Amino acid sequence: MSRLILAPMEGLADDILRDVLTRAGRYDWCVTEFVRVTGTVLPRRSFNRVCPELLNGARTAAGTPVWVQLMGSDPDCLAENAARLAELAPAGIDLNFGCPAPLVNRHRGGAALLDEPELLHRIAAAVRGAVPPGLTVSAKMRLGIDDTARALDCARALEAGGAQELVVHARTRSDGYRPQVRWEWVARIRAAVALPVIANGEVWNVAGWRAIRAATGCSDVMLGRGAVADPFLVERIRGTRAERPDAADWLALQPLIADYWAQVLEKLASRHAPGRLKQWLGLLRRNYAGAEALWRRVRESNSVGEISAALAAEREGRVEAAGDGGALRVERFAAHVL
Repeated sequence: MSRLILAPMEGLADDILRDVLTRAGRYDWCVTEFVRVTGTVLPRRSFNRVCPELLNGARTAAGTPVWVQLMGSDPDCLAENAARLAELAPAGIDLNFGCPAPLVNRHRGGAALLDEPELLHRIAAAVRGAVPPGLTVSAKMRLGIDDTARALDCARALEAGGAQELVVHARTRSDGYRPQVRWEWVARIRAAVALPVIANGEVWNVAGWRAIRAATGCSDVMLGRGAVADPFLVERIRGTRAERPDAADWLALQPLIADYWAQVLEKLASRHAPGRLKQWLGLLRRNYAGAEALWRRVRESNSVGEISAALAAEREGRVEAAGDGGALRVERFAAHVL
């Protein structure tokens, strides 16, 4: 069976969303947002801030292993920070060579290094040599900066440096997140290296999962925004849910949405909390009519009280639609919202 990994998604998949998504479906592991490494050895609290799961055996509440992602361009500094991180016993360490954000790239991070395969090799080798042999080191890369000319060189460099898993996002930096992907290049990378290659990019449903595996030859797939847009996607792929979302799935999401909102309110200042919920609802709209309606209800509001009331109204509507069986599930949802 395909291994399914929850992608690192900067500004989106923090520990709260990782918690919710890994309760909705069974992932083999998940990866944190990146820890930026620039010139100093970070204190333990910096790693714990990005990955609070380190305080829980590097697992989410559902038991999913959590890998911590590092990003930087200095091999020695990355190695020193990886050694410090290893003391906290993450489930794995991932190296970021895929982030396309202009601010990150201007500071020589993420995909900006994809014209320098020799540097990628030095980084992978330095990190691999700095951590215990039993701790897996992986790397996530895009296909290049503006083109794919050095994609194979980068993949081979990471393999030679000691990376044990390679995630390939099937776009260049310039491609951003446009719908067009280059799955055929993931297949070429897979043929060029011996280490396991995990395919990533534009998988929104079960059909997309089948398509990326067929096009790349990769058994293993990393799910990103598609998993946020449908938290049950991983279970649809595993065959334990129907392939397409339906009204019953939206009802089943209610406790997860409520718990997400409750955790966001605990973690963030009230002025920032509404944006986080609206961000998630914005993706859920792709699959759920209920999310579309709820998003429209809250999109103009920055009031925690108004948004909580909208969630409560959604709960009441779900009770009417679900009947007695649904009422019990929504009653549990109410405990989180009210």
